[in-house]
Amino acid sequence: MGTPPMPQTPIRVMLVDDQALLRTGFRMVLAAQPDMEVVAEAGDGAEALDVLRATTADVVLMDVRMPRLDGVEATRRICAAGPAAPKVLILTTFDLDEYAFSGLKAGASGFMLKDVPPSELLSAIRSVHSGDAVVAPSTTRRLLDRFSPMLPSGTPEPERKEIGRLTEREREVLLLVAQGLSNGEIAGRLFVSEATVKTHVGRILTKLGLRDRVQVVVLAYETGLVRAGGGPAAG
Repeated sequence: MGTPPMPQTPIRVMLVDDQALLRTGFRMVLAAQPDMEVVAEAGDGAEALDVLRATTADVVLMDVRMPRLDGVEATRRICAAGPAAPKVLILTTFDLDEYAFSGLKAGASGFMLKDVPPSELLSAIRSVHSGDAVVAPSTTRRLLDRFSPMLPSGTPEPERKEIGRLTEREREVLLLVAQGLSNGEIAGRLFVSEATVKTHVGRILTKLGLRDRVQVVVLAYETGLVRAGGGPAAG
């Protein structure tokens, strides 16, 4: 995926984390960028919701495990405001990966690890701001392997009837997206151009009524199209 163009006006970022030292570190990294500004901070989800009532942010960097109101519920409430709501980028750690799944279901546009290199964090913020979902393929595969057994129900939800409208190729692309492959990797696997893959992904989102490829991943695991371990379900 190419680097999104820098916006003409700075991306307004809010930092939500109960560790002040981490917020300071993120603020220093973001403050050095000409296309970003930190407009607010909060130490937990409840404070974040209060601050957002009086502050306009484009992207919220959201920790998941916080006192009073965790990042998952805060994300759900923020995203419930509709298209005008800021994009939420979940920050997680390997030992808390199961929280990321709930965050994605709640409407987050993606997730990053807290120890991610600064350049990747900045790229993720720009991508989310431009409307893309941040699903790092290698991290996605590890994450899904971990949280799939932790899904609330041991029985997959019934396959959505909309999936039946997908062509055979679109279904194939959906499964590869759900396994964490990037558009470039899918193009190589299917021997087609990356532009063709992007077109297929767009049609999949439209037919299934999904916002982005993050929701494709969630849907595929919930319906049992993909099993824990990253492969397509048997049958």
